[in-house]
Amino acid sequence: MLSIQRDAPSVEDLPYELVERKGVGHPDTMCDAMAERMSRYYSLHCLKEFGGVAHHWFDKVTLYGGGADTGYGRGELTSPYRVRVFGKAAFRVGATEIPVRDLMFHAAAGVLAEVTTGFDAARHLVVELGVVDHQGSGRGRSRYQPAAPKDLVPLRSGGLVSNDTNLLHGYAPLSRLENAVLGLERHINGPAFKRRHTDTGWDVKVFGSRRRDAFSLVVNMPFLAGHIESMDHYLARKAVVRKELEELVGSFGIRDFRMLMNATDRNGRPYLTALGSVADTGDVGVVGRGNRVNGLITPMRPMSIEAPAGKNPLDHTGKIYNVMATRLARQVHERFGGPAQVHIFTSKEAPLERPDEVVVTTPDAAEPDLKALVEATVAGSGELTVELIERGITLW
Repeated sequence: MLSIQRDAPSVEDLPYELVERKGVGHPDTMCDAMAERMSRYYSLHCLKEFGGVAHHWFDKVTLYGGGADTGYGRGELTSPYRVRVFGKAAFRVGATEIPVRDLMFHAAAGVLAEVTTGFDAARHLVVELGVVDHQGSGRGRSRYQPAAPKDLVPLRSGGLVSNDTNLLHGYAPLSRLENAVLGLERHINGPAFKRRHTDTGWDVKVFGSRRRDAFSLVVNMPFLAGHIESMDHYLARKAVVRKELEELVGSFGIRDFRMLMNATDRNGRPYLTALGSVADTGDVGVVGRGNRVNGLITPMRPMSIEAPAGKNPLDHTGKIYNVMATRLARQVHERFGGPAQVHIFTSKEAPLERPDEVVVTTPDAAEPDLKALVEATVAGSGELTVELIERGITLW
């Protein structure tokens, strides 16, 4: 199962590097967050009512943005957000109904309220279901049409097998550029910044490049139209925020950098939104088009295209091993030093505790110690499922 590679290159040694992050108010990231919360709410309801989790997946969530009337001193949503949920789930256990539509609505409403300003679910949200309970090839009726609670899966159940064939990757540590890009977005959308700058929106995108030790950063961050009185006011507020962000980058130990903020300003168009996201004006979001599990889009790194958010936390290895590979790479780096990569491959129906292949790239680790770490981590897949459902893990 375990293979060890010793040639662990560092991305810092590359002459050129590119990194991107879509912030929590970006429509794609909104969809990831909604899909994952839908899975959690559904799982928690099943556990409370039936003692086990019904199989499901909600990883095809789309957001059709609304419409807005915006201008200096005004910003109002005139057409609601439309969230459509595509997937599979059980709608009842025996004769007892699972309130799928209500669970999906409350999950979507909760996420959108957290990553916008002034969102009112009753006026601003419509949720449409494209969820079915059809049975797949070779599956028993109990998977999506359970007859009784005994057909559901209790937490920490043994003997589960992979629901799919998947290839997942993780790496550690983050590079200087990756830390800067991630840190900028988290700072802007963090509670302290939002308390200081109540006129700022949430649809933040940060793009970074590095040529050897010279960094270039692009930050797109909307302001709330209702708080901005004029173009001069907008430019003055942007200057204040930009100065704070430049000081933050300096605190990361980066000295040679330039920053471009709100590139549309070059054409005389201020970045203003009603609630803080381009979803206000019809932009569309889809699960899996944004950040990977570590919160970044990193084309210079090994990167899985799996979309983990909303996937079944019981046995979908595209979700479970995605988190596991990222965490395991971090553990290998912290314990043995040097850059680390982890690649996990599994075939459909393989036991969760025995994926087909685990490849670890690390420059200096004793094989017995590394093997023990990998085996202990893989054996903990059941506890990872518990964490995904009960506490939640940010996958974007």
